Formats: sequence, structure tokens, C-alpha cells
Amino acid sequence: MQVEDRNQTIMQYMPLVHKVVHSINVKNRDYDHEDMVNIGVIGLMDALNRYDETQKVPFENYAYIRIKGAIIDEVRKTSRVPRSRMSKLNAYYKAKEELEVELKRTPTEKEICSKLGLTKKDLEGIHDTVHHLAYVSLDEVINVDSDNEVTMMDAIDDQDSLSMDESILKKEQSGYLSKAITKLAEREQQILQLIYVERLSMKEISYIFDISIPRVSQIHGKTLLKLRTILESDYAND
Repeated sequence: MQVEDRNQTIMQYMPLVHKVVHSINVKNRDYDHEDMVNIGVIGLMDALNRYDETQKVPFENYAYIRIKGAIIDEVRKTSRVPRSRMSKLNAYYKAKEELEVELKRTPTEKEICSKLGLTKKDLEGIHDTVHHLAYVSLDEVINVDSDNEVTMMDAIDDQDSLSMDESILKKEQSGYLSKAITKLAEREQQILQLIYVERLSMKEISYIFDISIPRVSQIHGKTLLKLRTILESDYAND
């Protein structure tokens, strides 16, 4: 692609870059809107270099993933959840595992909070932590097997880097995830749909459901914890 054509193409897809930036709720003050747009342009250029039209994937969908990935990768370098918040989340996961052994079933949030002495506010804080982590690395939030990661989005990877076995595994993981999502409540499914498929912002979703933005964040975090539990159960039973 000639330089002039390339620049024209970049300008053509700038609205997509802005759309991606608008969809990401970055709490790191080191990055403003213009910073993320500049990083997004790098992701767009990467998409132009890597795109293979023979894969029959719309360029806009492919570019969206690359742009968002570039922004998240950059933010991840400097954005860290406070150690105290991560400690509480890890304690929550550990208590859940201990209660599963003790009760021989999946414990409720109430039972986990009782074991840890958590208040309703503490639990909301954990939901917020999960919500925040999802914008940095969703795999780390719902991953139930360190050797077999499951992703929320139908991510489009560089096909040249995937072996036949890896491609089959990815399809299997997507099947687990799709099945798990159907077990969520209707509103939970709707919120995941709006965030990861429709790519709406927290503000737009709060307007649709007539609830506050913090409430959307809490429901999102709670839903991801619930989804992780469902995936753990499905993996264990297969």
C-alpha cells in the first residue's frame, strides 16, 4: 500500500479508533483521550499490516480487536490494581475454594463473605476490582486453567501463529464460554452483550438500564465472578 493510500485509509478509520477509545474505561490518569487515540492509531496501523482478506473477516472487526489490544497492552504497563485490593480478591477466591471442599458444592457470596467477615461494601469493592481488571486482562479474571485460557470476545488471532491443535482447542474453549453465558440471568447476559459485542460505554449502559455507572460496574464485576464459577464447574464435570 502506497504511503498516500495508507494515510487516507488511516483517516478513513479514525472514527473507529475514537469509538474504541470511548468504549474503554481507563482509570489511569497517565493517559488522556488524545494519548489513547495515538496508541489506537498504532493498533490500526498494525491491523493494516497484519490483515489477511482471505480469512473472510471484515476489516473493521479485525481492526477493532487490534486497536483495543494496543491500548490495553500500553495501559497495562503502567496501570496496576492496588495490592490491598488484589489481596482481598485473592482471599475471596481462596475462601471460595475452601468452602467448596467443605460444603461439597459451590458456596454463595453470602457464605464467602461470612467466612471472611466481609461487609456489603467490601463485596462491592471486590466486584469493582474484577470490573477494573477486566479492562486490563479479562483472561486473568475468568481463566479457570492456567494452561487453557478462555476469552470473552471472539478474538481474532494471527492465524499463522495457531497450529491445528491450538485452533481446535480455541473452538472448544469458545464452546465452554458460550454455554456458560447462557446460564447467567437475562440482565447479566444483556450487560455482557452490550459491553463485549455492542461495545457500549458504561455511561450508555447505565442509561439503558436506568441505573448508575458504579452500579453497572458492580453488576459487571459480579457477573464475571459468577461466570468464572460456572466455567469452573463445567470444566470439572467434563
